[in-house]
Amino acid sequence: MTHDLTANKNNAIDFYRTAYAGDPASAVKQYVGDNYIQHNPLVGDGKQAFIDYFTEMAHDYPDKSIEFVRTIAQDDLVALHTHQTWPGDEHYVTMDFFRFDENGKIVEHWDAIQEIPKQAKNENGMY
Repeated sequence: MTHDLTANKNNAIDFYRTAYAGDPASAVKQYVGDNYIQHNPLVGDGKQAFIDYFTEMAHDYPDKSIEFVRTIAQDDLVALHTHQTWPGDEHYVTMDFFRFDENGKIVEHWDAIQEIPKQAKNENGMY
């Protein structure tokens, strides 16, 4: 099975951007396959749990923003490396991994998040 890596990368970004901007139902409708497996322990499994989580987040934190720093695709996986800014001047590095099905739809998600400290013991930065 050959995946369209460029399309999958673009779809992962558009999916995340749409959900993050406050329209998770549209994101799921357009970019998610029949089943959606969630590995983030703070989000329930399945499409509706994803919609509920991002709807609540958009309501509670309307001024958050996201920047997509890099995107990597291999086989049926896409990795997004992002910079999120939240109210209170909180900054986070996130790494999200999406698995795509044979139809180019997202069917599984993993992520890791780390707060960017105000001071670091090196000058390499988080990106």
